[in-house]
Amino acid sequence: MTPIRHNGPAGPDNDAVRDCVLAVGVRRTTLTDVARRAGVSRMTLYRRWPDVRSLVGDLMTREWIAVATGAMPERGPDMTARALLTKGLVDAVRDFVTHPLFRKILDVDPELLLPYVLDRRGASQEALLELLAGVLREGHADGSVRRAPVERQARSVLLIVQSFTLSLRTMTDEDDPELSAEAFLGELRGILERTLTP
Repeated sequence: MTPIRHNGPAGPDNDAVRDCVLAVGVRRTTLTDVARRAGVSRMTLYRRWPDVRSLVGDLMTREWIAVATGAMPERGPDMTARALLTKGLVDAVRDFVTHPLFRKILDVDPELLLPYVLDRRGASQEALLELLAGVLREGHADGSVRRAPVERQARSVLLIVQSFTLSLRTMTDEDDPELSAEAFLGELRGILERTLTP
């Protein structure tokens, strides 16, 4: 039996739905499948989520926030906010593009991500903007980050990082070391450094 755990009142830590999506993709996952895998009734799920898409939306929020926060390095005594942010964001992109759930959704159900690219911000994007804004404010205070309106600066940085995360594999050629994923992550590091340096 795979547990359904909850991270707070609205955010699921849902191993059952994650396992289902990894096995068959979002379109072929049903609440019946998730309930069976979790060892609960369908009505238990329906009380919290009206359909699979809302359940998967909560799952994606949990997973994406965990990847982003997990990529942030420990703050050393001599580490500036800019160094922390640059390293954390490059590592987050690396972690996203190899994340099993992210890869499965890109391969099988990429349309799930389109609303968050074209129409509106999702809960995970809002959480990431909050994280970025906090570190940018620290960078303004310690002098390591170029001063700019924080909300605009955070959104601009997220636009850069999001484009690398979603489209990196379309630009890489792993047979050419100059066009490898790591080479592009080096470019991302340089872009972030240049845009954040005062």
